[in-house]
Amino acid sequence: MSFLSSIDWNVVFFYLAFLVKSVLLLCIVLGLVSYTVYAERRVSALIQDRIGPNRTGFPTTLLGMKKDISPFLGGLGQPIADAVKLLLKEDFTPAHVKKFYYWIAPGLGISAAILSLGVIPFGSTLDFDSVFKWLFGREFGPVPMVIANINVGVLFIFAISSLGVYGIVLAGWASNSKYPFLGGIRATSQMISYELALGLSVIPIFLVLGKLNLVDAVQYQIQNGWLICPVTKIDLYFKGEIGLGQVITLREALLWIPMLISFLVFMISLFAETNRAPFDMPEAETELAGGYNVEYSSMKFALFFLGEYTAMIAGSALVVTLFFGGWHLPFIPDGSNTIGLEAFHAVPGWVWGLVNIGVFFTKVIALLLFFIWVRWTVPRFRYDQLMKLGWIYFFEIALVNIFITAGILMYVR
Repeated sequence: MSFLSSIDWNVVFFYLAFLVKSVLLLCIVLGLVSYTVYAERRVSALIQDRIGPNRTGFPTTLLGMKKDISPFLGGLGQPIADAVKLLLKEDFTPAHVKKFYYWIAPGLGISAAILSLGVIPFGSTLDFDSVFKWLFGREFGPVPMVIANINVGVLFIFAISSLGVYGIVLAGWASNSKYPFLGGIRATSQMISYELALGLSVIPIFLVLGKLNLVDAVQYQIQNGWLICPVTKIDLYFKGEIGLGQVITLREALLWIPMLISFLVFMISLFAETNRAPFDMPEAETELAGGYNVEYSSMKFALFFLGEYTAMIAGSALVVTLFFGGWHLPFIPDGSNTIGLEAFHAVPGWVWGLVNIGVFFTKVIALLLFFIWVRWTVPRFRYDQLMKLGWIYFFEIALVNIFITAGILMYVR
């Protein structure tokens, strides 16, 4: 028996698909981080009646052309210019810092945010069996668009994302400076305060779902409507699977209220967990001159911002998965929903898989724009207000919401 014939090609394909999905998702997220920063600068300029970055293009004069290319709206090359600037800046380490912890702190923050993306389904499946059969002479089946489909996805995200605060705490402590130290202390107390509300707010969701698997959460919303908007299962009516009176059932109508409460508590707590305004107390420029990152420069400084924006993307992706149906878009046909249009049968399945990925990231981008809009319209909370909101209001609201959900489920069973 030859060596090639002894290889389990299904296992090889599994690991190869895992590697390709990981690399592609990382590239997409890092690109999204760069242009989220650009979008934030443009949106803040629009809100404040300024121009914002609109000059940086692509330096084609270096290639012998007569002038640089400045694309539509201008400034689209700004993220690239910022990345090059940060890479080329001097990496200065102050003499008074605790060097080992000072160096590892920036990596902790971004590592936790990137790892949490691994269990979020960013699409349905991609079916390239025709291509695989032509290339390899065999079919491998559809490829699920999730890197690790584990049954405790939400618990994994909470466990990993909570480690991100250690990067901020270590940065504040290792800097041996008062402003970074205060920023680290604030980050610790803020994380403890809102981690409770964040965790309690998702318990009603999984009382309804009965599972902790994020792929199953999306499938439930495809069949029963988005948790934040149950009417989104209307495509099942067009497919003839349900009657018009079943678009909104009594169970879904009653559960919409606690799901809305969970969404509001989760979304606001997410601002606090990602240190975004109006909860950006750990870095509060007007009070702490930047807080935990005061003593950092060059790429170590950039890693903190990469971590913050990656955490925003991971949080937005989780909100989309839990409340907005993940990759599902109910009002358009797909491979299984032709609504009488036979032409859609001719479209390959992998095309609809790419459409689902596009739908998912479009929802994520919409939430990122919401993050940006809030930052530049809502003033920063006082520290006592932030603590009061987390402990006196959100903790109790999230706890009572669990009992409301359980009562509704008992009533409509």
